[in-house]
Amino acid sequence: MTIAPLRREDAARCAQIEQELFPGDDPWSADAFRSELDNGNFYVGAYVGDTLVGYAGLGLTDFEASVHTIAVVADYQGGGVGKTLLRALLAEADERGVPVFLEVRTDNATAIGLYLAHGFEHLGLRRRYYQPSGADAYTMGRPANRD
Repeated sequence: MTIAPLRREDAARCAQIEQELFPGDDPWSADAFRSELDNGNFYVGAYVGDTLVGYAGLGLTDFEASVHTIAVVADYQGGGVGKTLLRALLAEADERGVPVFLEVRTDNATAIGLYLAHGFEHLGLRRRYYQPSGADAYTMGRPANRD
C-alpha cells in the first residue's frame, strides 16, 4: 500500500466509495471532492497498485485543522489503512503546529477508538448531525503537537 496525495482523477472513485460506505448520510459527489482539492485542502489516498482503497482529507486554516473525511473500502477495513491515513493527516497538522478537530458518529466505536488512541478527546455532542439519517456525532479534538 502506498499513501500519496489524492489526485483530481480519483474524485469519481471517491464518490463511488462514498456511495458504498455512507448511503444513508448524503455521500459526497465527485464534484465535492474536486472542490476540496481545488480549495487547497490536504487530501491523501491509499493505493494498492493503481487502485484507490481509501482516502482522507484535512481542512486547514492558519489556526486549526479539521478532519473532513476518512474512508476505507470494506475489503481493506481492519488492516491498518485508516490508521495510516489518519497518521498522514496528523503529520500534516503537526508540521503546521495546529490543533485538529473532527466529528464522528456516536455509534462508530472503531473510529472513536482510533481517534482516542491518537490523542483526541471528546469535546461535545452534536445531535442529529448526520443527515438525512439523523445520527448523532461526537466532536473530538487533539491539541497542537509542536514538537
